[in-house]
Amino acid sequence: GFLMQTSEMLRKICIRNLVRKYCRGLTAERKVQLQQKVVTSAVFSGKKEGYLESLSQPFLETRLKENDLNPKVLQLIRGENIKYVTPVIKYDRNGFKARERLLVLTQSSAYVVEMAKIKQKIEYSTLKGISTSNLSDGIVVIHVPEDNKQKGDVILQCEHIFETVTKLCILANKQSVVKVVKGSLRFRVGSGKEGTMVFTVGPEPQVFKDKTGQLTVV
Repeated sequence: GFLMQTSEMLRKICIRNLVRKYCRGLTAERKVQLQQKVVTSAVFSGKKEGYLESLSQPFLETRLKENDLNPKVLQLIRGENIKYVTPVIKYDRNGFKARERLLVLTQSSAYVVEMAKIKQKIEYSTLKGISTSNLSDGIVVIHVPEDNKQKGDVILQCEHIFETVTKLCILANKQSVVKVVKGSLRFRVGSGKEGTMVFTVGPEPQVFKDKTGQLTVV
């Protein structure tokens, strides 16, 4: 019995040392990757299509560099540490017209940017929720409070959905507000009105306004 106890203790010490050695050998970049992927797993594992395929794809630090942004935009958000920039498609809340935009994530806020203009600013402290579907689309809805500052929730299509949502919920420290929904979701249009988005499966990916006025994501 004593020998077995000693053997078990030695085994645990050996494993602990191996883990310590592995962790010490990790580069800072690799450590960040692992930390981010742990969050992605907690949010999406077993819930959203494409998650398993995303495991082998390392997250980039950013999709666009700070100097890819218009100098006017940089001036407007100066003093805030820019952490991540990615091209997105933004869908208007009313007519659902698709518009090319940039999503800029700083230390404290998310910005939807059009060329030299900031179209919307969402402070992380006010962020109410982040919704995606359980299908393989890249749609994310950022839910904001109903106040005069905000025009309504933000509907975006992201090419790197797992990366973008992970960066957003880590920076905002709002992992718990991410929802992966089935079928449909509600979003706020502004001035007390709500809209509906429907997620469905079809032969080719598309996003359009259907006859009933809903945004349909195939």
